[in-house]
Amino acid sequence: MELQLRDHTEGKLQPSQERLAEKALAQAAERLDVPEQAEMSLTFVLNPEIRELNRDYRGIDRATDVISFAIEDDDDLANLPAEIRAELPVELGDLVISIDKVTEQALFLNHSADRELGYLLVHGFLHLNGYDHEEPADEEKMFTLQEEILDGLGLSR
Repeated sequence: MELQLRDHTEGKLQPSQERLAEKALAQAAERLDVPEQAEMSLTFVLNPEIRELNRDYRGIDRATDVISFAIEDDDDLANLPAEIRAELPVELGDLVISIDKVTEQALFLNHSADRELGYLLVHGFLHLNGYDHEEPADEEKMFTLQEEILDGLGLSR
């Protein structure tokens, strides 16, 4: 999977956090059997930027921890021949994570910033791949998978 990583944190993002992001997303992609030609972006921001995105796209005027913008819509590709679809990159979408919220929530929840970052990465990635937690059965499925991936990264609760 191709990952485009952007850092809008004015120096707050640590190299170890970038490495964790790459590792967590690669492991999640492998677990979900995401095609190698899949593409996504990950942008790390500060609270003011994610607050603006949250307000503009979700109508909620406060900072949040992660926002997922899924791009791929299978309906758009359904009319193309299978051999052409197989050659096209799979556009998963964009994740935006507030590095400020990673720190705040890790302190509040009394666990490591790595655990919090891993959680947000995997949670957002699952949303990009069609998982949600609107219904109890879907929530159980998503959260179980999420914890299994985090356990595999050594980021257990």
